[in-house]
Amino acid sequence: MSRKMSGAPGYCNDNRGAFFMFSKENEKEVEPWRNDMFSKRSNDMSKSKVSEPNTECTDNTKVDLISGNLKLIYNKYLWASFGGALISSIYSVVDMAMVGNYQGPDGTAALACASPIWSILYSLGFLMGIGGSVIFSTLKGQSSNNKHEADEYYTSALIGTSMISAVIWIILIFFDKEILMLFGAKGNLLTIAREYIKTIRYVAPLFLFNQTIAAFLRNDGAPELATKSVIIGGFFNVFGDYFFVFTMNWGAYGAGLATALGSILSFLLMLTHFTSGNKIFGFIPTKRAAINKNTLCLVRPEHFLRKFVKIFTTGFSTFFIDIALGIMNIMFNRQIIRYLGTDALSVYAIIINITCFVQCCSYSIGQAVQPVISANLGAGRGSRIRIILKYSLFTAALFSLFWTVLSFAAPNFYTHLFMKPTQAVLDIAPGIIRKYSISYILLPLNVFSTYYFQALMKQKTAFTVSVSRGIIISGILVFAMPALLGADSIWFVMPLTEMIVAIYVIRMMVKYTSQLHDMT
Repeated sequence: MSRKMSGAPGYCNDNRGAFFMFSKENEKEVEPWRNDMFSKRSNDMSKSKVSEPNTECTDNTKVDLISGNLKLIYNKYLWASFGGALISSIYSVVDMAMVGNYQGPDGTAALACASPIWSILYSLGFLMGIGGSVIFSTLKGQSSNNKHEADEYYTSALIGTSMISAVIWIILIFFDKEILMLFGAKGNLLTIAREYIKTIRYVAPLFLFNQTIAAFLRNDGAPELATKSVIIGGFFNVFGDYFFVFTMNWGAYGAGLATALGSILSFLLMLTHFTSGNKIFGFIPTKRAAINKNTLCLVRPEHFLRKFVKIFTTGFSTFFIDIALGIMNIMFNRQIIRYLGTDALSVYAIIINITCFVQCCSYSIGQAVQPVISANLGAGRGSRIRIILKYSLFTAALFSLFWTVLSFAAPNFYTHLFMKPTQAVLDIAPGIIRKYSISYILLPLNVFSTYYFQALMKQKTAFTVSVSRGIIISGILVFAMPALLGADSIWFVMPLTEMIVAIYVIRMMVKYTSQLHDMT
């Protein structure tokens, strides 16, 4: 398949929707803010004129991330990412609501003890998915000559996901009791929590693969498929929860079964992307070449360990956002039981789910702009990155306003949604939820910032935000504040943490954005 000239001198269309520069006037030294890993872009383009594309995996329908209408691109990717991220939270949220209404506050508290498992599974999927796809998209944005290397990172990400999944699988199958006890479960809470994860532990690898594959689908021009797959699996989980928990009277076990089946359905739907090009699953030939949607190819990666480390370091900050939520849940669980008791823990279980929704909204912004920023970073289009940043910050402000106002206005709406509350729970819930929800003012900004810094290849800054927010500042405060200021001060730990982190985030965001320029 030959290239088609775009009609503008100095550009060519490689049939994947992005236009790549190849004229000599654009062969200048890469700007200092660019990562050294990608400095070979100009050299690659100067060595060849219009080389033939890799015809094994091409696409005529891809969104033009480098020169297309940014507002339309942003809206398309945002809604797709928002739907997928929001429905992802359905798995744990609906489970807790169903089990809480079936078994009362003990059911809600038991699933709060199991909630760190979700943080671990999703974060490990983000680790390989976001890490690999950021590099994948940046390489493709630099030059069409980088297609094979980009596919090496795609393949390496899948291999890495397989390796990590195997370890998690073994741990959950053979050490589920010990894990749940570490997370704070005991007595009746431990019994309910073990029933809940009985089936989930057997399909745990699929939750990692769903996150990894979804990240690459967004970077391969198929955000809608990633969203539809997760939405369909999520809706199955909602109706399956009701059927298995109440109709079949299976309680927590039924909720876990519905979640496991929903993840299988999402996984199978995502796999349809790999039958839409001229390769099935990236390597089995098919006669459907005319459709040309899939450009992801499995190749044999050279220096796999080096690529795995690069993916790991690139994706670590996003990974740490979710894993830190799990770690914080464990620390909060233990501190709340110590200072405030089971009723307060059941209210905190509600907060976990609301915070999960807020974080998922924040993820959607980052996931929407990451492919756009990475592609334009590779192409040297700094002005487009600044524009997409403005859209992102405006969206983050809207999410902040919505969740903060809702939490202050109707806290007991959450309480009735997630459990059959006792009067004791109804008495304490409004104050607790309102205090904690102050953190929602700055949470979307801080979470989005890690995606922004990652897409700019500023891994150290993204890492600093994630670790400071997830463990260092919050970890110190969750132990210090109740001991020094009284038990109720524990609800102000996250508002104070988000404020401190936001100061650093704003400073670094201004610094790096001011360094973005268009390559001439």
